[in-house]
Amino acid sequence: MDKVKILIIEDEEAIADLLAYGLNKEGFLSTITHTGADGLRAIEHFQPDMLLLDWMLPDVSGLDICKKVTETRNIPIIMLTAKSDITDKIVGLEFGADDYITKPFDLREVIARIRTILRRMTHSHKPAEEPADEPADEPIRFKNIEITESERLVRKNNEIVDLTPKEFELLMTLYRHRGKIFTRTELLDFVWGYEYVGDTRTVDIHIQRLRKKLEAGDLIVTVFGVGYKFDKQVD
Repeated sequence: MDKVKILIIEDEEAIADLLAYGLNKEGFLSTITHTGADGLRAIEHFQPDMLLLDWMLPDVSGLDICKKVTETRNIPIIMLTAKSDITDKIVGLEFGADDYITKPFDLREVIARIRTILRRMTHSHKPAEEPADEPADEPIRFKNIEITESERLVRKNNEIVDLTPKEFELLMTLYRHRGKIFTRTELLDFVWGYEYVGDTRTVDIHIQRLRKKLEAGDLIVTVFGVGYKFDKQVD
């Protein structure tokens, strides 16, 4: 079986070396870069299965790297940062990070979180009953929105809406199961493919961004105390 490849983008050599040593000892295949520019190049040729990404890099913010990667790729990203404020954590999630570990950290915690993510990605659950719906190549239309699922394109008033991969998957999960109430944990499981080890605020953030981008807050309904659902009356 091929080893899981993890790219470490961390400018502090001691921390990067410690992570690489621990990952390699646990059976992963890791490589290190110390700048954002080198990290982006490494993503292209190393093709990692996961990123360990430092928030503060010498040439570019780790947040900018995170945003750039999540716009085009579906790679789990764990942010490594000395910032511990909850506001900073939320900012990281808004930029597309999947998890957040504060320095200094215990290497065992990093390994445990990586294994949790990979385990849930491998054995991700899907809704038991997939409703019969439009063929993937047939555009989905409702209100002034059109979705071409095979191309992962969303248009509003014939203008392309720039969604991240996770935002698109979240939209399709809710749309395909119109009227079904999803808890935040269920959405994390179905869309992110693993049990998020932090809090569920990331779902709220992605829902807020979807509503803003689609300019249709009434489509995704908040069920207070439970979670979210897509308005069944949209048809």
